[in-house]
Amino acid sequence: MEILAPAGSTDALIAGVRCGANAVYLGMKNINARRNAANFGTEELASAVKYCHERNVKVYVTLNILVSDEELETAVHTAEEAINAGADGFIVQDLGLAKILHEQFPKVRLHASTQCSVNSPEGFKALEEAGFVRAVIPREMSLEEIKEIRKATDMELELFVHGALCMSVSGQCYMSAMLGGRSGNRGLCAQPCRLPFSADESKSCDLSLKDLSLLSHLKEIEEAGVCSLKIEGRMKSEYYLATVINAYRRAMDDYYKNGVVYKNNILYTEELEKTAHREFTTAYLCGENDRTENFDDSQSSGTHKFIATVIEGNKDGYVLIEMRNRFKSGDELEILSPSESFNKKITVKKMTDENGNEIDDAKLVQQKIRLYTDIPLCKGDFLRKKI
Repeated sequence: MEILAPAGSTDALIAGVRCGANAVYLGMKNINARRNAANFGTEELASAVKYCHERNVKVYVTLNILVSDEELETAVHTAEEAINAGADGFIVQDLGLAKILHEQFPKVRLHASTQCSVNSPEGFKALEEAGFVRAVIPREMSLEEIKEIRKATDMELELFVHGALCMSVSGQCYMSAMLGGRSGNRGLCAQPCRLPFSADESKSCDLSLKDLSLLSHLKEIEEAGVCSLKIEGRMKSEYYLATVINAYRRAMDDYYKNGVVYKNNILYTEELEKTAHREFTTAYLCGENDRTENFDDSQSSGTHKFIATVIEGNKDGYVLIEMRNRFKSGDELEILSPSESFNKKITVKKMTDENGNEIDDAKLVQQKIRLYTDIPLCKGDFLRKKI
């Protein structure tokens, strides 16, 4: 099974690939369901594809909104630019756009977005007949339902396994559009469902759902016929993505090496707790709604705080880092890395600014700091601190 990572920016893409993603999905500057992400221009996409392909990682471009007549030419032109940049396929919602792309670019891979809202064997057969080679399964489906889909089609099946959940079926929500003129189906959701809404005066968050996490069900998902494990989060930080993808990569490698005993290693679930998230749920996967509502609080939190990014590896006993949150001499920092330095600890004993002046309190956001350590670190590694 592949790990499919979201990439809302170049930094997020690099973090995902470094930490073990087999493929990434991203949007260009328009015609995608996360228009508030940084996204990728034509030249940025070409560079991203080159970076990924050099590391045997595939790139799927999202064209996953409903397209108006006025936008159709732009959508096709966007697809052509992505094809010229070397993209490996498209995630599409609009069936009319899919038909045009299939006719004009017959060799291009088309993946049916979960927002196609297809949830029956007959529907998946229809997608296959329309030219799709993969479909993203709605989050509302159970393992038994997925198995029925697998029997009905030869298409590849992709499943969301981690990240935020939407109160509406497959994201088909008009709440943001009605309340603020920002349509979720046009890539502009303002997430008003996270605000306090209740039938009484409790001010509870009755429309705010928990976060999905299916890390402990890799065997069941594979046996159901899924080939791609999709992480949600094109609006998330590179630290969040590095943490989550690192956990899934290590868990999956353990699963393929040792089987289901990987579940006994609490390292992977503890790792997921170290970045901001809401309470986890398996949602509908096991056949029943696993209490997806997060009534008490819609905010997310984690056990650790993102402290810094490594921008230059070890040299003369120091690494160069870019600070994100305050830390001081004496603090214990933990390493997030795909290397063997993962989870090792650094006690801050000595650090300087770029000019060599010693400092004991790093409090200037994005300040570049030389931190003393003898633990091997590479550009792109992260430092975090327990809260």
